[in-house]
Amino acid sequence: MWYKPYGKTGKQISVIGSGGMRYAEPNDIDKSAAVVMRAYERGVNYFDTAPGYLDDKSEFIVGAALRQMKPGTFYTSTKTFGGNEADLRFDLDKSLKRLGVDHIDFFHIWCIITLDAWRQRCDGGAVKAAFKAKEEGLIKHVVVSSHLPGNELTSVLKEGQFEGVTLGYCAIDFPYRQEAVDAAHAMGLGVVTMNPLGGGLIPQQAQLLDFLRGPNDPSVTAAALRFNISQPAITSALVGFSTVEQVDEACDAVENFSPYPAEYIQSMRERFAPSFKGFCSGCRYCLPCPKGVGIPQMMDAYNHKLMTGKDDAVTMRLAWHWGLKPADAAACAECGVCEKRCTQQLPITQRLKEIAKLA
Repeated sequence: MWYKPYGKTGKQISVIGSGGMRYAEPNDIDKSAAVVMRAYERGVNYFDTAPGYLDDKSEFIVGAALRQMKPGTFYTSTKTFGGNEADLRFDLDKSLKRLGVDHIDFFHIWCIITLDAWRQRCDGGAVKAAFKAKEEGLIKHVVVSSHLPGNELTSVLKEGQFEGVTLGYCAIDFPYRQEAVDAAHAMGLGVVTMNPLGGGLIPQQAQLLDFLRGPNDPSVTAAALRFNISQPAITSALVGFSTVEQVDEACDAVENFSPYPAEYIQSMRERFAPSFKGFCSGCRYCLPCPKGVGIPQMMDAYNHKLMTGKDDAVTMRLAWHWGLKPADAAACAECGVCEKRCTQQLPITQRLKEIAKLA
């Protein structure tokens, strides 16, 4: 495993991080914890989770694994959606107990998807409360998790409150946040990328996306991860492992790997950007839908139309992968709530109309 400094914190973080929201069998705590332990055995030392992931099971899974690890050999990362001191302390205390630790290494002010939401966290006292908990030794580093566009996230980071940031970034959507990645690096902040595999889309569509691979990349998954971690600005790519096999594939991709040179990274950006504009990365912040439409599943299916240009790619994906029908999209009331939440500002309502017409 290869390690990078997380900003100015003095901590060395594995370039592959373990994400906690995609375990294949979350109801089986021990089996899921074994996936986390495999990552630890392969040299991963950054373990991310959050209250609410996997119907609130994720922290229990990660905690079961952490209790098997040698103290001082791993770093914990979790989050709070709390908007005030009481809610933040509730989340923090709950996370400490579930994870079985006496402090959280990287505690995220979570789910900042609008500037108004950021101001509410400040005005409500949540950010101040996080720093108070840091003074008490319960938190080592206060960081932020955000889906803001690059320019807006940059404005938040420039307020100088955080030591690092977790943001969505991959070959599909990197132009959307490149400005924030570069700004964070210039400020000496740690940068962890979530969804480096496009929420699973990249490995799922390996054949269609084979053009991502360079001559020395063994797989599309490896190419996508290497695209992230080769960049000096990016500390770690956070992979949501479902199985032990996925752990090994990701870790093999960085084993004995020499980072791509800057010129090659730039050529990749220039090649990828036109191909992936407008893709949904599956972050699920569009939910809940007031009418119960499975928006992430619908947008995932629409990604397949974008990739193939074929309407039947949508219907096949809905039926075979999600058990849905195009007619299910017709329940959309066009309220626009999902588009306001969308981290990539996609025309969700229009796409749902297109899908419904395929019925």
